[in-house]
Amino acid sequence: MKVVIAPDSFKGSLSAQAVAGAMAEGVRKVSPCAAVELVPIADGGEGTVDCLLAAIGGEKVEVQVHDPLGRPVLAHYGILKHGTVVLEVAVAAGLGLISDGERDVLHANTAGVGELIAHALDAGRTSFVIGLGGSATNDAGIGMLHALGARFYDVEGRELPPTPEACLRLAHIDTKGMHPKLNDATIRVACDVSNPLCGPLGATAVYGPQKGVTPDLLPILDKALEQFAMVVQRDLDFPILDFPGSGAAGGLGGAFGGVMKAELVQGIDLILQECAFDTTLVDADFVLTGEGKTDSQTVHGKAVQGVAMRAKLQGIPVFCVSGAVAEGTNELYECGVTALFSITPGPVSLVESMNSTYEYLVRSVENITRVYLAGRH
Repeated sequence: MKVVIAPDSFKGSLSAQAVAGAMAEGVRKVSPCAAVELVPIADGGEGTVDCLLAAIGGEKVEVQVHDPLGRPVLAHYGILKHGTVVLEVAVAAGLGLISDGERDVLHANTAGVGELIAHALDAGRTSFVIGLGGSATNDAGIGMLHALGARFYDVEGRELPPTPEACLRLAHIDTKGMHPKLNDATIRVACDVSNPLCGPLGATAVYGPQKGVTPDLLPILDKALEQFAMVVQRDLDFPILDFPGSGAAGGLGGAFGGVMKAELVQGIDLILQECAFDTTLVDADFVLTGEGKTDSQTVHGKAVQGVAMRAKLQGIPVFCVSGAVAEGTNELYECGVTALFSITPGPVSLVESMNSTYEYLVRSVENITRVYLAGRH
């Protein structure tokens, strides 16, 4: 029997690698000789570097950069065995780097992301995979662009600092001084949202509140992103205002697509492609996947949906084993999920459930494997 195990992380509890290990233990309790292929995954957010390094091999490079508030922080990127750099925005501009009381979205920027990219470019790297999830910023990527050599000016020709607040006065973008090796770089951006830059479905309105955007700041920041988009369209002839995905990561998607000419792709599709997932699926009897909580958002390009759709093309059953399964998940059956399972054994507290995730996973997967084998025989 061959089983492919491809879960996302259970956020706050277990990494994708640990989840995959628990699932494998559950399978082997029933079928010790099963061929188990572990492919821990991510959809472009936190954990993307570790997942691709585990699946493909490579090394991690640590670099001191600046966090969203300009403080030194030790970040990293991965160099995969075939030479591609994989980088997470969250390690340099993520919510986890600042406390709730420190959040200052008018001034926080993505400079650290640009510094990571510049470090890899200086090392001769030209192929990039960049995950956008988990940002703490709403700066349209102005910090990243500045760190890569772009400069910003007001209507009187005075240089502006790379902050969201400065975007309100932006009149001109000069990209002539950007890192020369960008011209030879191929950048693919793992993006799991299609939000435009501005408006009721834009970066500020939808994702701003979790970053500290208050109701009074919302129209100010939205206007700042709109001004940035207008100048990009005029100076660089690229319409990022309504470009799908431009609102990802506080407008960082717009900077990548409009200024750096990167390709924005569905995060999970990019990750599965890099992992050669379709090849791994060949001759599999069934697939195990899962996440911390499976809900109505899962069907919109999350890891579980991506895994299920790939397996469906090869006619392979998919069992989704998650920490919790909410209402509104029936569409996943059409995507290729055969059955949904929650690992929680009964009424338990959140703390108890989080502390026992590994054991619950082993037990649940053991039972799923028993049922599968009974049905096959």
